[in-house]
Amino acid sequence: MAKLVSKTYGEALFELAVEEGKEDAFLEEIIAFKEVLKENPDFNKLMNHPKILKEEKQEVLDNVFKGRISDELAGFLHLIINKDRYGDIDAILDYFIDEVKKLKGIGVAYVTTAIPLGTAKQKEIEEKLLSTTSYKQMEMHYQVDEELIGGMVIRIGDRVVDSSIKTRLFELRRQLLKTRIDNS
Repeated sequence: MAKLVSKTYGEALFELAVEEGKEDAFLEEIIAFKEVLKENPDFNKLMNHPKILKEEKQEVLDNVFKGRISDELAGFLHLIINKDRYGDIDAILDYFIDEVKKLKGIGVAYVTTAIPLGTAKQKEIEEKLLSTTSYKQMEMHYQVDEELIGGMVIRIGDRVVDSSIKTRLFELRRQLLKTRIDNS
């Protein structure tokens, strides 16, 4: 249900941005807005509190963000509050961000390695991903997981390429156990 809500409202915000030709401006503003929310978790608690009236929440929203966010985003947030969907705000805004990135041909890749990669190796991976996908640009996120032993795991959307030694050892172990059971 939450996914349907985020898609419905996120799509509406996306269509508004496209209609007005403000995809970049909205994207920049929403990323900054999400950062403010992340830095101030008490604001979300306040906006999600069931005993605070919608009108009071809207007043707080106006007092905090008036002049700091566009009228379109403020109006959208008022709508979210009116429809009791503020609890889904992160998912809604994430959906919007994903749609704008799709529109612009920006892929988001999560690369996990056993050891930190140097800048040259990171650039090489990014170039390889650009040449093997239909994306025009890649947003790269690198992290280290020593349990991989070696190799790497790359995730782009719901696609995963796992060339880690940990996974290879697991598959080898599984095949050996299967072989041993079959020969009994």
